[in-house]
Amino acid sequence: MLIASRLLSIARFWIATSRGTRWPTVVERYEMVAEGGRGQRHRAERCNLRHQWEKDRVRAGARERRSTGATERETGLDTGQLAFRAAYERIEASAELAAALGVETGTAVLRRTYRTRSADEDAPLNVCRSHIPYALAARNPDLLDASREPWPGGTMHQLSTVGVEVDRVEEVVTARPPTGEEAGELGLAPGVPVMEIRKTLHDVRGRVVEVADVVLPADRYAVRCVTRLERW
Repeated sequence: MLIASRLLSIARFWIATSRGTRWPTVVERYEMVAEGGRGQRHRAERCNLRHQWEKDRVRAGARERRSTGATERETGLDTGQLAFRAAYERIEASAELAAALGVETGTAVLRRTYRTRSADEDAPLNVCRSHIPYALAARNPDLLDASREPWPGGTMHQLSTVGVEVDRVEEVVTARPPTGEEAGELGLAPGVPVMEIRKTLHDVRGRVVEVADVVLPADRYAVRCVTRLERW
């Protein structure tokens, strides 16, 4: 029954693709990969074109924003096939984080930790830790409430509620060995590295409005970079 359900999901995904309803020019994959005795795992592909897609959705209606998200696009899974967990905390910015955010060391920051997994798997697809200046988030009390997650439209829509338009997204990808905690949480086999993405959002005034660290299991994720070139 489980195999049939997965095959049906794959079929629906590719049918939607053939009708032109998917993310333009992006080749996401939904694959089941053997994990050496660990059963089957989902494999996903993260593309930088996701950011324009997310910004376009800021002005979409609530119903459309609730219908799907970036993770669904990357994995081909339906919203109902995903289990999402968010934890919020107020912290003081370390020297490194303060420099990344362009604030003073010790400034109050809202840290949000997101874990999303397939509903039939124990390990999350990735772990994301997002940091927003607390004073900025506090302009809308709803942004301090983790129970409102998953937020339809994601971070860009959240920021739009406090008057922020995102103008530029910077991402730096590095590969490294996982910490012991990361290896356990992500269900990594010995020797499997992680990819860490430091994502920085800049608004139209040039301010840094979010710094996020996304940890991806390298055996289940690919990162695709697409650069559009101006024509002569």
